[in-house]
Amino acid sequence: YYASIHPAVVLFVSIKCSCNFLRCPLRDGKKGQRKTALWKQRETTVCGSGLRSFCVAGMNAAVRATVRVGLYTGAKVFFVHEGYQGLVDGGDNIRPASWESVSMMLQLGGTVIGSARCQDFRTKEGRTKAACNLVKLGITNLCVIGGDGSLTGANQFRSEWGELLADLVKAGKITVDEAKRSSHLNIVGMVGSIDNDFCGTDMTIGTDSALHRIIEVVDAITTTAQSHQRTFILEVMGRHCGYLALVTALACGADWVFIPEMPPEEHWEEHLCRRLMETRGRGSRLNVIIVAEGAMDRHGKPISSDMVKNLVSKKLGYDTRATILGHVQRGGTPSAFDRILGSRMGVEAVMALLEATPDTPACVVSLSGNMAVRLPLMECVQVTKDVTKAMAEGRFDDAIKLRGKSFENNWSTYRLLAHVHPPEAKSNINIAILNVGAPCAGMNAAVRAAVRIGITQGHHMLAVHDGFEGLACGLVEPLTWASVGGWTGKGGSHLGTKRTLPANLIEEISLSIAKFNIHALIIIGGFEAFVGGLELVTGREKYEELCIPLVVIPATVSNNVPGSDFSIGADTALNTITMTCDRIKQSAAGTKRRVFIVETMGGYCGYLATMAGLSSGADAAYIFEDSFNIHDLEINVEHLVEKMKTTVKRGLILRNEKCNANYTTDFIFNLYSEEGKGVFDCRKNVLGHMQQGGTPSPFDRNFGTKMGAKSVLWLTEKLKECYRHGRIFANTPDSACVLGMRKRALVFQPLAELKEETDFEHRIPKTQWWLKLRPILKILAKYKINLDTSEKASLEHIIKKKGLV
Repeated sequence: YYASIHPAVVLFVSIKCSCNFLRCPLRDGKKGQRKTALWKQRETTVCGSGLRSFCVAGMNAAVRATVRVGLYTGAKVFFVHEGYQGLVDGGDNIRPASWESVSMMLQLGGTVIGSARCQDFRTKEGRTKAACNLVKLGITNLCVIGGDGSLTGANQFRSEWGELLADLVKAGKITVDEAKRSSHLNIVGMVGSIDNDFCGTDMTIGTDSALHRIIEVVDAITTTAQSHQRTFILEVMGRHCGYLALVTALACGADWVFIPEMPPEEHWEEHLCRRLMETRGRGSRLNVIIVAEGAMDRHGKPISSDMVKNLVSKKLGYDTRATILGHVQRGGTPSAFDRILGSRMGVEAVMALLEATPDTPACVVSLSGNMAVRLPLMECVQVTKDVTKAMAEGRFDDAIKLRGKSFENNWSTYRLLAHVHPPEAKSNINIAILNVGAPCAGMNAAVRAAVRIGITQGHHMLAVHDGFEGLACGLVEPLTWASVGGWTGKGGSHLGTKRTLPANLIEEISLSIAKFNIHALIIIGGFEAFVGGLELVTGREKYEELCIPLVVIPATVSNNVPGSDFSIGADTALNTITMTCDRIKQSAAGTKRRVFIVETMGGYCGYLATMAGLSSGADAAYIFEDSFNIHDLEINVEHLVEKMKTTVKRGLILRNEKCNANYTTDFIFNLYSEEGKGVFDCRKNVLGHMQQGGTPSPFDRNFGTKMGAKSVLWLTEKLKECYRHGRIFANTPDSACVLGMRKRALVFQPLAELKEETDFEHRIPKTQWWLKLRPILKILAKYKINLDTSEKASLEHIIKKKGLV
């Protein structure tokens, strides 16, 4: 029953309450109220190991959150070191966890509580020993972090718990009273796997960090490949799942990708060679081929990187190199995304344990869009096994669908960009693309995808340089397939971007639209792009040339565009801030008794400060949306004074650049310096425009690529609707939209509707989803607050959701 389809890890945390009644703010039914929770003297454990044990980046963030939220509720928390083996051996392997014991864990890869191979837990004798160790400590709650095999083992342990207790009582190893006090075992799982092969969650802990390692290598390889006109074959992990290979191919614009879920068609060798020759014929100096380690052909024969290398070398005579990344993908510092994901899942896991009853099925905490959801563990495992079965039976389309919407969308986007030849017949449609506002990483990826999808649709794609100002001045030129090659990994904006709004240039813009016969606009940018789109829509009343479909793609480090939970560029900026804060914390930890005040970008939007606070373990994050006063500052200073009395003698305070006009960075620095005299000293850092630079993160490359592709497909359909009597005429609200991520899907929303949801004075949406994560930041920093859980995650059913029987 443990048969794992990929290497797995398990981490256990156990929690024990010190009394029968626990006042737990996590259980609040309404904001500001407390509900009394009844816990029957139970403990919770966090443990790490599996049948085949591996660790992934981001696990420590999950451990840290689980421990601290468990302690926050008043429970007693235990580590189980060395995973299932530690559970079986007991003794010093099961140790109490403290608040300080999980300090400085966020930036560490792997798992600090260890993971080990365990054959003993496969036997009933071994599981009986594990049960005895838990009963003796009063532990009846397990938080397990691992792969599907390890989580399945935990569920089996839970299902036979009663039988194990009966055997222990019969053998005289535990008393009847001990058995009654530990009558049932609750289990909540979190999935840690770089392969992202567990069905039911969009992302597993460790996947994003692995993509960071891969993309770093791809970027390095690309430079040498271009210099020598080489073909590079890169083999990445993914024995049974092609997620890493697929997203890498999207993120680097690979010529070909081999994944287990969709083997290539018969005679793929000729097709591959023809594709490579066509790429070179369009002026490219390199070819990139991505191979998942589990890649195979339609007959189940493995396709290796060496096989592909020999094929390309012999058939085409190209200078070809193969690189196998191996375990470098598992190591390194976790990305900001994985730290936040692990933290959110850890909090949700504790909440699930708080609410568990003997009848509650073992669940796994998952991510769907930007929402934390709970799914029945065994349903997820079943669907994961169904993927393997579908591949074995040759039902590859079903395998893609079973992987989930995220995987399916990635595959569809890749096929559009790489597997379609430009049509011979042209549509005579001209689509212009411009960047507006401040530059950010990922803009170029969106432009590239839009251009290439537009060309495959038969459209003529036009570049507008320098935003609306360039459009007014006629800085327009054609874009070709080859001209956007290699753009996915480039930071900034190749088209150039300015903050100028179109209101005062409407007449000149209308003349340029007419001159270049532009039929549709793609506006990529931040809040200026949103406002500029609204101004163009307003201008339709006077200028008929503006009656064309347009779409705004949010791209800004500030993540403040209405209509989207995420903006292109924000993830790259967040990783930059997180990396800087890691170094700052290292300095503070070495110096002792030092507090750093760090100013982040974002305008009036506190997204970067809040999320960076979560990913870096900040003590506070000041933002405009969560107003604060001198009393709050006083509490924060006193909190740091108390912290300096513990073993963690360092502090990190983040401040959004426009959080308060009077409480400036200098003011807060001076305040902390004065109040901390004799206890701690202060330093300040203003990160500035370094947050807008750098190469795009894998998330931003992938997100930008999908947004660019989807925008052109939408415009293509909208142009068909707006075609009347030989001309394009669009003046309805739904012909001018923002393409944004809303909870679980990419959706188009009319600019006019979003106008009502916008705070124009402060350039932010009136409602922002991430504000609900701020209490987590405060709890993990050891502030005593009430957490509103009126919108708590409910148990969903993956099989019913996917229409599977």
